[in-house]
Amino acid sequence: MKNILTLALLFCSFLATAQQAELTALLTKQNVTGIQLIYTKKGEIKQYSLGLRQAGTSQGMEATTIVQAASLGKVVLAYTALRLHDQGRLDLDKPLLTYYAYPRVTDEPRAARITARMVLGHTTGLPNWAGYPLAESWKTSALRLNFAPDSCWSYSGEGYVWLQRTLEHLTGKTLEQLAQTEVFGPLKMKNSSFIWQARFEKNAAVGHDKAGQPTEIKRFAEPNGGFSLLTTAADYSRFLLAIMSGKGLKPATARLLTTAANEANRCTTPSTATDASIAWACGVGLATTSHGPAQWHWGDNGDFRGFFMTFPDTKEMLLFLTNSANGLNITDGVLRLFIGPGQYQAMQWLAEGK
Repeated sequence: MKNILTLALLFCSFLATAQQAELTALLTKQNVTGIQLIYTKKGEIKQYSLGLRQAGTSQGMEATTIVQAASLGKVVLAYTALRLHDQGRLDLDKPLLTYYAYPRVTDEPRAARITARMVLGHTTGLPNWAGYPLAESWKTSALRLNFAPDSCWSYSGEGYVWLQRTLEHLTGKTLEQLAQTEVFGPLKMKNSSFIWQARFEKNAAVGHDKAGQPTEIKRFAEPNGGFSLLTTAADYSRFLLAIMSGKGLKPATARLLTTAANEANRCTTPSTATDASIAWACGVGLATTSHGPAQWHWGDNGDFRGFFMTFPDTKEMLLFLTNSANGLNITDGVLRLFIGPGQYQAMQWLAEGK
């Protein structure tokens, strides 16, 4: 029996080594500087931190290295909104302007129809960004709708910022304070924040462009639910396990994360065969894959890119965060490496929408 156990452990070690080698080869092929990756299945965890925090140095990517999660922060904002919904503080179908007179839509009459549910499902008709969101002028820029509310799917960071401002008005707290209370604290995400923390300076990853050259470090001074989340894969994986299981939410509210709010029919792109496999829930994408139904989202700050896909039926979760503009190029390879061969649809659907 002892010999059998020893052989089994050696075999598992061999598989892990081979998997790491394949992952390293993917990073090299696509010129991805560094990665944090976590794969879990029914409580078993595989975790890798590979590559560099900054090209041209010996600073290795570590499990505790702080990485920009980009649009993966939108899912945290969505979960926060659902928690407030459970507390009776937010009606998902009540127009947002009845809660807070958002000054940027004063001259847009159609904005009066927009609700939190439309924001979470990306059907507000708002643009992704009306300007560069780190510019001071963006904060007071006028917002115009590109499409009628609830008429089609159009990805919008602006919608999430409007929802953020509404939640901040309702509670009297900043998004950072809300996230600490509703998400980071309860889920023990000690290395997560929507704003730059001085303690991150020692071990933060530097972003890289497509040529693999380091970019300027952005130290977000104000929280932005659309892109400013700073975290680690270890922290964010705890959050994803909550999303997958509905932890911290009432059962009916948890189902909003696994049930389509809309069919993600894009406003500007003709329908394709892949469209039938993608829908949008209240804060996450849904995909019909060859491995079963999945929740998914991507993050893209240009020089930091990441992705997750969870499979509630099989209790599997795959997450990776990279400090590279090439990070999403490895998605299909990583899915095949950890989940197995098959059709996962998400990246194909994203590519068809460009």
